[in-house]
Amino acid sequence: MIGLLRGVVVEVEGNLALVEVAGVGYEVIVPDSALGRLGPKTEVTLYTRQIFREDGVTLCGFLDRNERRVFDLLLDVKGCGPRVAQALIGQVGADAISAAIVGSDAKTLSRASGVGQRLAERIILELRPKIEKGTLVLGGSAAMAVVSSPDRDLVEALLTLGYRRQDAEAVVGKVDADLALDERIKQSLSLLKKG
Repeated sequence: MIGLLRGVVVEVEGNLALVEVAGVGYEVIVPDSALGRLGPKTEVTLYTRQIFREDGVTLCGFLDRNERRVFDLLLDVKGCGPRVAQALIGQVGADAISAAIVGSDAKTLSRASGVGQRLAERIILELRPKIEKGTLVLGGSAAMAVVSSPDRDLVEALLTLGYRRQDAEAVVGKVDADLALDERIKQSLSLLKKG
């Protein structure tokens, strides 16, 4: 199995990047979100996953481990193959996929090409228990615990007010859990203003 490639991009055509590693060129399918950072002669590290199928072997590459984790989980969902999983990561983003699953937001998932309402709901149904059990680290490099329902309501309220998810989730643990939601929001806003 090829798990990581570190080399130089020779060319990019569509979603296919040709990456030279020690004189060998690897064709790697990358998500749309990676294309802007993969110009010719760019040094790159890609976390990869090999897909073995009847018609051949495909190498899919991602800029970080979290994208690859989300890709692996998506492949476990019936009806979600490598192309659809890549489209989701490239068009929606790994962190937004995780948040949509936790928040049961099928509309966000169905923005990706090849993902209809049914598949989006199936993804949520099959992956939400895995995410809630901590199988997936949300938020990329920052490890975040999946928040409980009352905390999720507080985070969503702060997101609606324009705060970043990372900031909202960081302040949740500092707020008195026994207060009503509106009081918890006020306390959170106060803490966020202090920095």
